[in-house]
Amino acid sequence: MGQAWKCSGLRWSADGPVLVWDGGRASALSWGKRVAFEVGEGGVRTCVGARGHPCPVGAVVSGRSTGARCEECARLDRAHSVAADTLADDPRPYHVYVAWFGPGLVKVGITALERGSARLLEQGAVCFSWLGRGPLMAARRTEELLRAALGVPDRIPYAEKRAVRAFLPATEAERAAEIEDLHGRALALSGWPESLQREAFVAVDHLEVFGLHAASAAVGEVSELVAGGGVSGELVAAAGPDLHLATSRGVVVLDTRLMTGWELGPVTAGHSFALPLREFKGEPHQQDGLF
Repeated sequence: MGQAWKCSGLRWSADGPVLVWDGGRASALSWGKRVAFEVGEGGVRTCVGARGHPCPVGAVVSGRSTGARCEECARLDRAHSVAADTLADDPRPYHVYVAWFGPGLVKVGITALERGSARLLEQGAVCFSWLGRGPLMAARRTEELLRAALGVPDRIPYAEKRAVRAFLPATEAERAAEIEDLHGRALALSGWPESLQREAFVAVDHLEVFGLHAASAAVGEVSELVAGGGVSGELVAAAGPDLHLATSRGVVVLDTRLMTGWELGPVTAGHSFALPLREFKGEPHQQDGLF
């Protein structure tokens, strides 16, 4: 295939989304930039390893996996992580937040204070508000309190987030309404850890940061990369790990986590689109209320 690169994923900087490549090279992305690549004929997707170390067996992994890791490397990567509750002695302060991804899609989570809003950008949160700040275990207990008392999840599948992006309310006030209500319910609960400092409701809206205010609705999402396949499209929006690309098939969503583990080369078919596409259906069902 000639020159080839391996993608390490999408990161969010103060200036917007950035594609990162093995070896440290980075490609800053801006609206209107053309994103184009091909997977070589006969190519296979290999495990990306864990915690900076290559996979010892170079295992082949599924094209549909967003983690691009074999079972053993996935286990090692998750070990000693905040998400796995194995860093109880982490001395850093943490934020508790409520985030909104679209009608009926609200979650609670925590992120290290030093990371600011990076975690929310990485998750594709359309808007969010801080709930409080404090030690890690106090933040964890608050997260669990909201899950148990208010039935708020701590995870929302990306497929659900993508499905509602074409149906987002037009105003910031409408987009913030559900988390404002949840924020008030949360602060009214008893049982908050004493070491967690509560914070007033302040909505932070990412619609324009993501470019979703000006982008046409996506017609579908790439389900996997395949050998011999490729894509060429103009970047019109990005949210979390997702790139919204204007292609010959319309605007499609490419989860950049599907790119990891593949060797990618320059596209040779102009404005082609040759990847499996899962089409979006009509307007999703919306809940009458959160609770």
